[in-house]
Amino acid sequence: MPALDDPNFHRTVTLICQHDESGAMGLVINRDADCTVGELLSQLKIDGGDRNLRETGVIAGGPVQRDRGFVLHDDPRSWPSTLRFGDGLAVTTSRDILDALARGDGPANVLVTLGYAGWEAGQLEDELAQNSWLTVPAERAILFRTPLAERWHAAARVLGIDPDQLADYAGHA
Repeated sequence: MPALDDPNFHRTVTLICQHDESGAMGLVINRDADCTVGELLSQLKIDGGDRNLRETGVIAGGPVQRDRGFVLHDDPRSWPSTLRFGDGLAVTTSRDILDALARGDGPANVLVTLGYAGWEAGQLEDELAQNSWLTVPAERAILFRTPLAERWHAAARVLGIDPDQLADYAGHA
């Protein structure tokens, strides 16, 4: 919501991947990390990857552990170090998924992120109670096909809301 003053989350769309009594973990899906998958693969000394993959932007997944990589995907195959959640979504942190992507054998739908968003026990619930977040169901089209710059508006439109009107209402531009 526009009233959330934390600059780490201003106009972000954050996919909650895990939420339990210990806290919550999510990935911001609409902030550019200012590097490409090709640059990341080169840093990791992974050869390969077609031009489209190598030119794909990496997403800044959140303010926590910005040097740690996460691959969001909907591939049903078993990958090591994978958290499955929602309706067929998964986050994998093992290098083998990047190797598979470079070989052309990885998941078809992927977002590569650096960093994540984390909340301590009860913190996200408090923020939700304060109306700091607008919650919408995850949609694959927004995650994997909507351009980065359009995801915030697209997510709000799932509920029939124009987020620019929310910004005006909250006194923010």
